[in-house]
Amino acid sequence: MAENVAEAKPQAGLPAHERVYRSLRDAVLFGALTPGEPVTIQGLVERLNAGMTPVREAIRRLTAEGALQALGNRRIQVPVLTAALVEELTEVRLALEPRLAMRAAERAGAEDVARLAGIDVRLDRAISRGDIEGYLRENHSFHACLNGMAEAPIMTALADSLWLRFGPSLRVVCGQVGTRHLPDCHKDLLRALAAGDGTMAARAIEEDLVQGMEVVLSSL
Repeated sequence: MAENVAEAKPQAGLPAHERVYRSLRDAVLFGALTPGEPVTIQGLVERLNAGMTPVREAIRRLTAEGALQALGNRRIQVPVLTAALVEELTEVRLALEPRLAMRAAERAGAEDVARLAGIDVRLDRAISRGDIEGYLRENHSFHACLNGMAEAPIMTALADSLWLRFGPSLRVVCGQVGTRHLPDCHKDLLRALAAGDGTMAARAIEEDLVQGMEVVLSSL
């Protein structure tokens, strides 16, 4: 059942409502909540070991971000993507993420590239052992780290919000085809960053996201 949400890990220094929000957001991003499978609010309260008020607030925020959909009768679900939505998401990502990659290449230092390469090593390990959750987390971490290097908080926030809309479907794809058959243009991207080549970086991330979204589209 979709209510099998892992209990939130402690996040020191954060207020309760923010911890619950981040835990529920991770459940959406990394597949603990399956698109189209309803979950009750009370079920989330129990699984997250949290109070009703912070859970409701987290649901409200994620619904406003397009990551959750209210069904009535105190139930919610992760929306199911349609082909039209995948095509629109692809168009928006193509307008945004290559530009972020270009900016990142113009700003990244050796330590930045090394940090991103380390994430890619962990990603490759997850792929080699068929670790779906590890793949999803490291892949998201790779792109989030790359976008952070761009030093463009408005564009980065927009990119983050788009991941909430298509990320859950990546778990469905992994369940169908496994991790070894998923596209990965990260090595080209790392070479572009090391060379400070913004055009190459934009091209690499464009190819990566187009191939990834095509796999999502084929799984519908």
